[in-house]
Amino acid sequence: MPQAAQAVREKLRQAEIIPTVIDDFLPSLGLHATWPSKERALLGNIVNPNKLQDEPSIALHDMQAASSSSSSEVTYVIALTDPDAPSHDKPKWSEFCHWVASGTLEPALCDPKDPEPCAPVLTDLDEVVSYKPPAPPQGTGPHRYVLLAFVPSNGTTDRLHLSRPEGRKRWGFDPPHKGETKGVREWAEENGLAPVGANFIYAKHERQ
Repeated sequence: MPQAAQAVREKLRQAEIIPTVIDDFLPSLGLHATWPSKERALLGNIVNPNKLQDEPSIALHDMQAASSSSSSEVTYVIALTDPDAPSHDKPKWSEFCHWVASGTLEPALCDPKDPEPCAPVLTDLDEVVSYKPPAPPQGTGPHRYVLLAFVPSNGTTDRLHLSRPEGRKRWGFDPPHKGETKGVREWAEENGLAPVGANFIYAKHERQ
């Protein structure tokens, strides 16, 4: 079992993203998100919401190979979800959909001094759900904002026709049933998608 992939999996378990948000899986791709503010997702770092106002750029690299072998022909799907809406203790809106986009990979122009892996970047993004920046309400504590990368379960390279959630709260899966939460996992299943990468940050209102 690749050590890097297992380390990501363990971080997801510790944060209860596995199994709360997504079923257990071993990531095959490293997911790197960099916002225009230069903030990055680092598997649980804390980021000021003011630094997250514009959508991040997404890079993916193969954690099982010395050099990236991610396919440029496959369409990758990126989702950003908040399972702590409006709070971790009372997640009655969980999950809240913040972003869904798809795109293909292109080689990146990398700075050799940059500590991040030189990974292909998702380009020509087709937004299924426009980016809504994290805005955790005052007094609700830190929220987990989870980024997930998916590929078609059947391996197709054809153009994807992804469904658009009917609402951001609970990804449109309303009404709630006996308090259960629904979100990106159910949406991905409906669209025939399998997870291949994940990352996450914490963010909270500056007046806590």
